[in-house]
Amino acid sequence: MISIRSLIDTAAMVAAWSDASVPNNMRGTTVSLTVAYLAPAEHEDIQATARVLQRGRSLVYLDVEVQSVSGKSIARGLVTYKLG
Repeated sequence: MISIRSLIDTAAMVAAWSDASVPNNMRGTTVSLTVAYLAPAEHEDIQATARVLQRGRSLVYLDVEVQSVSGKSIARGLVTYKLG
């Protein structure tokens, strides 16, 4: 079982690297992660959708939405991720 916070962090990391050139020394870290829990996800699968709000030279700002497979909003995350 994965925590919702970990799911948000992982989805944000994947989205942050999605449009970045990959350096030889591929490094990155989560700088900030805020989660708003909206509803319980009891006995149902969930999925996360991350989108880039703004991309700077090394910082990427992301919004991550977590929903149940039936479409119910479970959580929302705001993430700042540092590339390099």
